[in-house]
Order: sequence, then C-alpha cells, then structure tokens
Amino acid sequence: MPNATLPDHSFWQALGWDPTEAQRLQLIELQNSLRQWNSKVNLTRLVEDKDFWINQVFDSLWPLQDELRTADQPRRCIDVGTGGGFPGLAAAIALPNSHFTLVDSVGRKTSAVQAMASELGLSERITVRTERIEETGQLKQCRGKYDLAMARAVATAPVVAEYLVPLINESGHALLYRGHWDDEQQKDLTRAAKILKTQISEIQKTELPDERGIRHVIRLKPTAPCPKAYPRAVGIPSKVPLP
Repeated sequence: MPNATLPDHSFWQALGWDPTEAQRLQLIELQNSLRQWNSKVNLTRLVEDKDFWINQVFDSLWPLQDELRTADQPRRCIDVGTGGGFPGLAAAIALPNSHFTLVDSVGRKTSAVQAMASELGLSERITVRTERIEETGQLKQCRGKYDLAMARAVATAPVVAEYLVPLINESGHALLYRGHWDDEQQKDLTRAAKILKTQISEIQKTELPDERGIRHVIRLKPTAPCPKAYPRAVGIPSKVPLP
C-alpha cells in the first residue's frame, strides 16, 4: 500500500483551515481506507496524491469557511449522492460536533461508505441511507431537519435544488457544488428556487490549487416552508426539471 502524505502548509492556508493533528491523521486514514475500498467497489478515480487532497478534500471543504470557523457548533448535515463519501466524510472530520447523513441509491457504494465511517471511528456521527433522494425528502425524520444540505456533481442546479431544499430547516442552507457557472444557469436556478420557496443567498467561487479548475458553490436559504409537493416522485425531478 502506498504511504499517504499530508500536503504542505500552503495547502491548508489556501483552504483557510488548520486541522488538528488528530484531524490530519484521520484524513490520511480516510485516504488509505478509500484506496482499499476503491479496489473492491470502484468508487472514484480520485484516490492518489493531489487527486485526493485537492479534488476530494479541498474541493469538499473550501465552501465551508463559516462552518469551519465555528466547528464546535453542533449541526445536522446531509450529503446527497455521496458516492465515495464526498463531501460528507471529509466534512465530518472537519466538523467534529456535527452529525452527518450520507445518502446514495447504490448499495455497494453506501456499504463501502458505511465501512469507511466505521474505520474512521465516525459511526456515531454518521448515518448512511441507501435510497433515492426523492424518498428521503418526503420522510418525516429527514424533511426540514438539516442545517446544511449539500450535493456535489449530482445533476443540474434546478434538479439538485429540488433534492436539497426540502431537507433544510428554516435557518438552514442548501449548498450546490458546481464547476462552471454562468448567468443562464443562475436564471434557471432562480426560477426553481422561487418555486421551492428559497432564494440564492451567496455564490462562492474559488480556483483549486495546482490549476485544477474553477469551482462555485451556490447557497440557497428558505423564504418560507418548502411546498409539500417537493421533491416530486422518483425520477421526475431529473426528467422534468422545475421551469
């Protein structure tokens, strides 16, 4: 097994977060665990060296500056379409007093993520759900319960908004991780957000280290309770996105 090594000081400075020694060791353990499970399940190609540290860890955590500054505050967070466990596992390490729910519809992925959470000693703070997010959003124990709902590389912005908004509480935020972002996409999201009784509260932008591309995160906050009709039935949001 290749040895996992931490990035240098400039990496953490760019990220705006200074992890404790325990958190640094957990991130190394996360890489090792991901490497092992990826050989069995094929979770992601972004496992080694800068692929892991920049495209997984940095890209998961950079939008969470406010949360990282108040990391001791307890929060309920949900990661939709978690795949190989990102951003959820990285964020759970960085926010040690928060509880995370990680959702994915693919059982082999959720089994691996559950095992990784256990190996990292995070089982008490991480719940893994194997189901379609349209189902999660209508469950009493999940709907309107989260301070942060996030999704990375899942679908178009209006579709992701329909997945996330029903999950957040009245003071919560939905975080849509995006790569490219333009005015047309913003218009589409603004229309969908209005239907869901939310609005764009912030658009965050950064350039990943090592010239690995521009990233955006769009934050939505509620203006009123999300209508009970959303999310619609399984498959409908992606087939018929909100106008």
